[in-house]
Amino acid sequence: MASGRLLPLVLGASLALAACTPRIALEAPKEPITINLNIKIEQEVRIKVERDLEELFKSDKKIF
Repeated sequence: MASGRLLPLVLGASLALAACTPRIALEAPKEPITINLNIKIEQEVRIKVERDLEELFKSDKKIF
């Protein structure tokens, strides 16, 4: 008698465990990946301005 009650319990538990198996899917993105390079351009401009200011301060000491 105990096996008659145990069988539906084991079947139910095995179905529940089978439904919870993890699924891993690797998919390519639908849109292309874009990289924004504005930071690099801004840094180059800042370095150029700083160099120009240093040259200006060296050439004309009366500015400050």
